[in-house]
Amino acid sequence: MNKKILCMVALAIALAAPMFAYPVFLMKLLCFGLFACAFNLLIGYTGLLSFGHAAFLGTGGYVAGYALTTLGLPVPLGILLAVLAAGVLGLVMGLLAIRRQGIYFSMITLALAQMVYFAALRAPFTHGEDGLQGVPRGSLFGLDLSNDLTLYYVVLAIFVGGFALIVRTIHSPFGQVLKAIKENEPRAISLGYDVDRYKLLAFVLSAALAGLAGATKTLVLSFETLTDVHWTMSGLVILMTLVGGMGTLVGPIVGAFLIVSLENRLGDLGTWLAEATHIEWFSTLGESVGIVTGLVFVACVLLFRRGVVGEIGAFVASRQSAGDAGTVTRAGAAGTPP
Repeated sequence: MNKKILCMVALAIALAAPMFAYPVFLMKLLCFGLFACAFNLLIGYTGLLSFGHAAFLGTGGYVAGYALTTLGLPVPLGILLAVLAAGVLGLVMGLLAIRRQGIYFSMITLALAQMVYFAALRAPFTHGEDGLQGVPRGSLFGLDLSNDLTLYYVVLAIFVGGFALIVRTIHSPFGQVLKAIKENEPRAISLGYDVDRYKLLAFVLSAALAGLAGATKTLVLSFETLTDVHWTMSGLVILMTLVGGMGTLVGPIVGAFLIVSLENRLGDLGTWLAEATHIEWFSTLGESVGIVTGLVFVACVLLFRRGVVGEIGAFVASRQSAGDAGTVTRAGAAGTPP
């Protein structure tokens, strides 16, 4: 019941958020939140560390941008085509990488993602380093998506739908098998499960959801560039997941919100610190975002091993356990004969 109340409160906050913050910034947060959740489905619940998830985000963005700009397709078809393209790419990469484990799996995904990056750099329809510009927002079921507020609620619906699919997957029998593979793969094999097949399905689903996030991001920002397919984007989503809490449902969302907010507001924070301390170096803080995010990552690894949400959950669980133990102790003492 508490979880349902928290979900309703979070949804109410999300519905009211455009009244207090810039809708485009909020939509960017939602897109990266969905991207981090898609990645967490793979690493947090299947135990597969992919260094190539930027390929799916960028593929979804480029395909959606091309479909809306050049082909003139309606928004639903453009997004659907982007999701299918990312899913097919995930199937190809998964078939090549899934039979390897550990660092070998990670390196194969990184190598394949770099191939996608160079393809995006050279392909004529991506416009190379210039990227796709002026992607039209169009309309959806008669709604004018050029209005930021209208588009925000469409993006929120996409985010909620993607997150609900992830939750349903995790709590399904399929999700329980994924958890078993992560915890003890040899035992899952001994029980008769086709482990490679389950891994591949999880990889394709994660890729398709990452493509959905990329397509939505392109629709929001009206452009797509090589940044989304660069290997640093794969590192960024790993950072989001670890900071928020790997293997938790809302941890990647919190991590994405923290990292994206930090990157966008670091310059303002530096200006404020420079004015408050009269130290001019702080005014260049916005240009040193990589250093700051690196320090956040180090601090998280040293101080918050489970991530922000994971540490909070562990603290609440320990308090509940202590309270239950105290209740049992008092009940035992009350029932002890004098």
